[in-house]
Amino acid sequence: MFDKLNKPTQALKLSVGPILYYWPANKVHEFYREIADSPAEIVYLGETVCPKRRELELTDYLSLAHQLREAGKEVVLSTLTLLESPADLRGLRRYCDNGEFTVEANDIGAVGLLREQGLSFTVGAAINCYNAQTLRQLVQFGMTRWLMPVELSREWLQQLLSQPEVADIRADFEVEAFAFGHLPLAWSARCFTARSENRAKDECELCCIKYPDGRAVYSQERAKLFTLNGIQTLSGQRYNLVDDLPAMAGLIDCLRLSPQSQGTKQWIDDFHAARSGNNHRSRERHDTNGYWHRLAGIKTLSV
Repeated sequence: MFDKLNKPTQALKLSVGPILYYWPANKVHEFYREIADSPAEIVYLGETVCPKRRELELTDYLSLAHQLREAGKEVVLSTLTLLESPADLRGLRRYCDNGEFTVEANDIGAVGLLREQGLSFTVGAAINCYNAQTLRQLVQFGMTRWLMPVELSREWLQQLLSQPEVADIRADFEVEAFAFGHLPLAWSARCFTARSENRAKDECELCCIKYPDGRAVYSQERAKLFTLNGIQTLSGQRYNLVDDLPAMAGLIDCLRLSPQSQGTKQWIDDFHAARSGNNHRSRERHDTNGYWHRLAGIKTLSV
């Protein structure tokens, strides 16, 4: 990281989160060819939103995982966030039983399966972890990296990490922060993208594939409020902490960038420049950083 004088001190890791949207297989492969040549150290792979999205199966993700590992990346397999059927549970077991790669648990059921097998794991932001007792319990279960809930602030994180229950195990896990992309806010058994096209969920015809960055939802005043992504609701505005890296020293170990259909590689390069203390592209006009500063998520604080 670097201090207020823009001098590098300790390197932050950069991670590329799982692709949240539904992209054609050829676009997914093209994307990861770019990521293999990027300065990101960690790559998360897997379908985390909807099990009906089957452009890539687990075997395809494992093939990508081997290619990315050969390129020097740490690879983590991300699980579904909302399990709705026995088939989803069987799929979760296959991820947990992959035998090679660390798994990111996005559902507490995954935590249970991985704990039973004595496997270490990472935890995604959908796992409700807001206090020292829960954080300590997850570490005892085998958690080695924790993606903090996206709506929480730097001040909250400082207070949490300073509590005695956490301070004495801080060396046992990494703290990851969601630093770029549309924020995942909620999941539902309903498919909002299908509903927006007047389709039933069971007859969705995989319409999500038409919206590579989700489908925008506007207020009556034409303000962009949310982004629909199947059963997932994301923020309307893009979250971006590229200007906030100096305040992360001693708190954050890893920054997650969520893939978008265009420009992800360039933003990885910008974050890499920022963590090195070099010039970088500042936030674009509509990007927000409110949650990090204990403001409403839609707000932006200039730093």
